[in-house]
Amino acid sequence: MTWSVTAQPFALRFRDPFRIARAEDDQGTSTVILALRDDSLPDLVGTGEAFPVAYYGETVATIQAVLPLLIQAVQSIGAPATGSAEEANAWLMSASSAMDAAIGHHGGAKCGVDIALHDWLGKRLGLPLRRLLDTPAAIPPTDFSIGIDTPELVAQRAQRAARFPALKIKVGGPSDIETLEAVRAVYGGPIRVDANTGWEPEQGARLVPELVRLGVELIEQPFPAHQLAQLRWLQERSSLPIVADESAVTIDDLDGLVGVVAGVNVKLAKCGGVGPARRMLERARELGFKRMLGCMEETSVGIAAGAAVAGLADWVDLDGNLLLANDPARGLELGDDCRWQLSDAPGLGVSLPD
Repeated sequence: MTWSVTAQPFALRFRDPFRIARAEDDQGTSTVILALRDDSLPDLVGTGEAFPVAYYGETVATIQAVLPLLIQAVQSIGAPATGSAEEANAWLMSASSAMDAAIGHHGGAKCGVDIALHDWLGKRLGLPLRRLLDTPAAIPPTDFSIGIDTPELVAQRAQRAARFPALKIKVGGPSDIETLEAVRAVYGGPIRVDANTGWEPEQGARLVPELVRLGVELIEQPFPAHQLAQLRWLQERSSLPIVADESAVTIDDLDGLVGVVAGVNVKLAKCGGVGPARRMLERARELGFKRMLGCMEETSVGIAAGAAVAGLADWVDLDGNLLLANDPARGLELGDDCRWQLSDAPGLGVSLPD
């Protein structure tokens, strides 16, 4: 068999400006949708999403550049086993290992290929992605994220999102406490704060009592990724769990975070796909971490893949597609309880316009 892949870049627009502590475009972003085929079954298409995260050095151009190398690596391990889900998963793990051996980093590009392979094999076996992966059917509800803006505008957006059982508020701007006060005035549920590496240690320590007072549930990545000593220092002084995001990229980072933070945020676009995310979540549980399953601002393709492993997480932050004004994918539905509805269709269960 011979694999081939086409890559279609998409320019995505946000419904509302979405700004985080690091300087990034708050009006939109870009992603790459992959269509994977085997020449012996040309009508069977595996769909994937390769979301480039600039923080990790990825762009649309780097994804397009490394895709041939990744496909060549997958080609080298031979045809996938399609006799059973167990055999298929063993082959998918080998494909992931082959991509890692071919090139380091490039988690977004690997993620796109990994999701497309899972979708292809799910369709080939007639299995929804969750059943292919054998992950729990019951999944936590997703929260909803709101970017940095004036306290008044953040509160307005929080009020519009009041149906969600938790809100994730981006902080690290000039008015963090004023913003959280404004949100608390209109929203009674748990608040999660994400500083995206934007705080200094003493600032974080000063803010913790105020965050406790305001009913904040957790603090995500307050300090730069490699400042593990600072993260440990704050966790020792905080009754709230500190959750590593930028410090927890792949499964290889987990052992070094033991005793540093209480939780980790696993994202498919960081760790290399849905298979690596499942393994990272399972390893994080073994190590005693609280587990968040997060996302970038992906379309419903990436979010559907994440939803298939959401039953392994304590907290779910799969709302990237909800932030978009022009999600091109269809088929993923959010229930009234803010839980993603896992499809019974083979593979991802989402479709793209012709």
